[in-house]
Amino acid sequence: MVAKSRIKPGDQRPGGPAGAVQLGVVLLCHARLDVAARMARIWVEGGARVAIHVDAKASARSVARMRDALSDLPGIVFSRRHTCDWGRFSLVRATQDAAQLLLERFPEVTHVYLASGSCLPLRPVRDLAAFLALDPACDHIESVNALDVGWTVGGLNEERFTLFYPLDWRKQRWLFDRLTGLQRSLGIRRRLPKGLSPHLGSQWWCLTTATLRAILEDPRRSEFDRFFRLTWIPDESYFQTLARRHAIRIESHSLTLAKFDHNGRPYQLYDDHALMLEESRCFVARKVWPKATELLAHFPRPPGPQPDLSPPQPQRIERLINRTVRRRLLGRPGLYMQSRFPRKDAENGKTSAPYAVFQGFSDIFPEFEDWLAGLLDADVHGHLLGPEMVEFAGRPAIGPGAISSNTLIRDRDPHGFLTALIRITTRMQVFQFSPRDNQRLNWFIATDPNAHIHVVTGAWMLPLLESDMPFDDIRRVTALLQRAEIAQMDVLNSVWVKARVHVHELTDFLARPQEMLFQSLHHLPLQAGPPTDMPRMRDLEGLADLLRRLKNSGLRPRLSGDALPTADITLPERTAAE
Repeated sequence: MVAKSRIKPGDQRPGGPAGAVQLGVVLLCHARLDVAARMARIWVEGGARVAIHVDAKASARSVARMRDALSDLPGIVFSRRHTCDWGRFSLVRATQDAAQLLLERFPEVTHVYLASGSCLPLRPVRDLAAFLALDPACDHIESVNALDVGWTVGGLNEERFTLFYPLDWRKQRWLFDRLTGLQRSLGIRRRLPKGLSPHLGSQWWCLTTATLRAILEDPRRSEFDRFFRLTWIPDESYFQTLARRHAIRIESHSLTLAKFDHNGRPYQLYDDHALMLEESRCFVARKVWPKATELLAHFPRPPGPQPDLSPPQPQRIERLINRTVRRRLLGRPGLYMQSRFPRKDAENGKTSAPYAVFQGFSDIFPEFEDWLAGLLDADVHGHLLGPEMVEFAGRPAIGPGAISSNTLIRDRDPHGFLTALIRITTRMQVFQFSPRDNQRLNWFIATDPNAHIHVVTGAWMLPLLESDMPFDDIRRVTALLQRAEIAQMDVLNSVWVKARVHVHELTDFLARPQEMLFQSLHHLPLQAGPPTDMPRMRDLEGLADLLRRLKNSGLRPRLSGDALPTADITLPERTAAE
């Protein structure tokens, strides 16, 4: 038995004799075993050891063909077969048995990569091994705290740990829903095993053998297995939770590119995805259509003279998929579809005149309010719905129309406050907004045809770079503000929205700040011609490091971008007048 090594959290050993990596792969297969055999051959010929689990529901003939196709490869073993059902503990049991067999037969393995028979390696296996050798003690597993940020798509979050799930959701949907509702009405709440904090994440991970052995050989494993046997979809929580108990250092992301639609089903990859997959620099992608012959022939890419140590960069393909999802759910403007068929509104206009809301701009540009006031023929306010005071332009105690700046008076009737401010003058009203502000007007503004809403998601995080708060406080504030912005984005993506909404991801905005800033002014009343300069931008140093620390602490930043390419941002030159 290999003893579990302990490396200090600050150590990083480069590849070489001391940091050499021997990769092992657990391959879960249930259908199209011919494709799965092809994937297994890629892994073994790349230098990996492979343990294969085949679902007991697969026919004996197809399994025999798979064994025969792989009989010439010495680095493959087949584990005991289980009947696996979606969302059940059987998937965890299959992974446990295959991993245990892999570690017993190949004790030289240093890292174990969990993949499915439809996971296609995109880069040479030696590139993955060399990348892991940069930090041999690091575990790559998406592990998100279930109590901080909603991770699931169209499913349960905290309740998957606190209720009992003895039924199969797919086969016994009606009984499953009734049992879940009954437990809610009775106030049933399971207790987690002592010492565990519930975490969720992608099923596909890469763990060091030290961490994996610690999970499989934990003295309390039978207790943990009993608990997770009655949780919902434990393959997305078992290893993700126990890794937090045993790992030395976690990079909270999956090395497998796997995207899901709004129903929680994985996207399939076809031949025309080859270029995007190659640009993503990901090591593995799921899920490949079995008949995508050109894609299967194109990957993995041939190895170069030296291993490529560049990390995965899936941001572009993820943004494209996210836009596709939004287009599918919301449709194109002016076209009708079942999910957004128009209904008459009972109101005869919510407000009397157009107004504009800017969210995130003052976080990116600290002097944005003053700069904008010098450009527009409008009243430019600060945070009218801020928690400390109503920030009228110039910060008077009494605003236009004798409206008080007292937040208690404002919050008694925020709808009346906003409508009165817009009605009291003929000048356009412009104000700043943030997840820190009062959120009670989100639906009101979003469904108002007079509203112009410009949002840069995740920009609220930038002021945290200059705060002196301890990291634990920053993490807590980030979780609260992210929840608020996620709820607001759900409103702005609703089929009922009538405002003119322009939403930019922080990554996209920082890549082209001047272009996007000037676009946001297009429909506003300018005093003179278009602007020629920009306000001062906040210093972005430390942003990528902060995002990484938040991810590794179990809090996934969902709206701030991932590994922002700040090094590639080219800011426009300042003019002589500045």
